[in-house]
Amino acid sequence: MTQQARAKSETVDGRIVRRHNNRRRIVGAMLELVRAGAISPVAEEVAERAGVGLRTVFRHFDDMDSLYREMAEAMRSELQPIVAAPLSSRDWKGRLGEIVERRSRLFERAMPFKNAADVHRHRSDFLRKDYESMRSAERDALEAVLPAALRNDKEFFEALDQALSFSTWQHLRRDQNLSQEQARQTVEYAVRALAGASGK
Repeated sequence: MTQQARAKSETVDGRIVRRHNNRRRIVGAMLELVRAGAISPVAEEVAERAGVGLRTVFRHFDDMDSLYREMAEAMRSELQPIVAAPLSSRDWKGRLGEIVERRSRLFERAMPFKNAADVHRHRSDFLRKDYESMRSAERDALEAVLPAALRNDKEFFEALDQALSFSTWQHLRRDQNLSQEQARQTVEYAVRALAGASGK
């Protein structure tokens, strides 16, 4: 490779690295702003937080779905240790109790991002599919801890799924203004009541 070709290659490589770093900083800045309560961060806020130019932000904002995807991947990496931890109780009611505690931590940490995602889901294919995938995974996890008779009891399962859903957590925390601990206790109470009513 000639010196001129090598210099050109290094210039291209440098641009790719800068573009990647800028994008990483933009995604990080958006997550920080969302965690701080900004449902729809504007480009000026993102540029200032990321330490990049406004034009750089606009270039990346042209592809919002890929930005949402990277934000979601960052959130999943952060929450994966909680999601992956095995349940330790030997009976299904004990495992349900563990799910209540686990989801209260997951939902609380993910709530700012999920609130922001709800606002934009109607115009984002990725966010809509991500939401459907998350709900499917939650239902699968719930089915996995229940005896077959309760998995097949549609009314019981749907009531339990609603009690353990993010929408319930969001309602308790945002609309009823309960503290995190109060919300957890409320969900726990509802789940205990449903489990007791099952007769199993």
